[in-house]
Amino acid sequence: MGLMCLSLVSFAQGKRTVLSANIDGYQRDMVYFDCVQSPFIRQEFHTNPGEEHVYSFNSDQMVSMIINGRTTVLLMPGDSLHVDVQYLGKQVKNLSFSGSESAVAANQLYAAFNDFKKSIRYKSQLLACIVVDVKPVDRIKDSEKLLDRAKQLVAESKAKVADEVANYVMAEAEGQAFSSFIEYPPMYEETRKLPIAQQGVGDYWNMLKDVTLRDDAASLNCPDYCSFLLLNMAYEKSKAAQKKGEKYERPNELEAMFNELASYYDGARRDAVLYSVLTNYIQGGKNIERVEPLLKAYKEKYCTDKHHADILDALMQ
Repeated sequence: MGLMCLSLVSFAQGKRTVLSANIDGYQRDMVYFDCVQSPFIRQEFHTNPGEEHVYSFNSDQMVSMIINGRTTVLLMPGDSLHVDVQYLGKQVKNLSFSGSESAVAANQLYAAFNDFKKSIRYKSQLLACIVVDVKPVDRIKDSEKLLDRAKQLVAESKAKVADEVANYVMAEAEGQAFSSFIEYPPMYEETRKLPIAQQGVGDYWNMLKDVTLRDDAASLNCPDYCSFLLLNMAYEKSKAAQKKGEKYERPNELEAMFNELASYYDGARRDAVLYSVLTNYIQGGKNIERVEPLLKAYKEKYCTDKHHADILDALMQ
């Protein structure tokens, strides 16, 4: 999801944060460190077997860094984290962490969460579930398992990791699970021609009955959670329309989507979803002039995090 719903990291404040890695068995020419939260925090190195790749930067909030497009690590400001990555072919065979105590604890938590997803073959993309015909009832059961395991892991690590890390991990779990609850049954109905009522998933319109939406910065900086917020608006509007015997049509134009989101959400959530929509459209690279009036309205009315505006301005140049 690239830069979706994520914040620019300040270069003017905060302690120096250090990420280093030794890469073993990697077959490509370059090693890449890319920050999910900012296009301006990134580094690349020539692959030299046995060499330690070190990158230091300033940050004022938690960031997630992707190593070679596959391995994600979490870093709080001032953290020092070293990652040993062992490849077997194109796959990561083993990860180990060293460095500052809190950084190691955070990434052991995140790695355990990801290991659990692998153990139950939990696919990150719903289209991949469709391809192999994962039944909706099974996807929902696995999503419930994912939520339970994430809660357990976070509870076990709570005393060792920052609140932002705990929130980010839970936001990722909730984003993936809640999106599955509300998006997979209709997706399966459309592609496999099996009505939701016959899928065995229970009352589709009560899937989110006990859900409280997050609004903390770490959660809103999680791509999966921001994606869920986009789907949540459509789900709730569809639910309201269904009660009236009507059908909600999702907006398929940039301007309509922007305006609906702006009226549905408020505060930090509104900022996050609008930033997401604008960023994704700009990165698409077509008819960029359409963004200009929306960007103006966003900065004047809806932006609560000035770093979002800074990133959008930079992307427009």
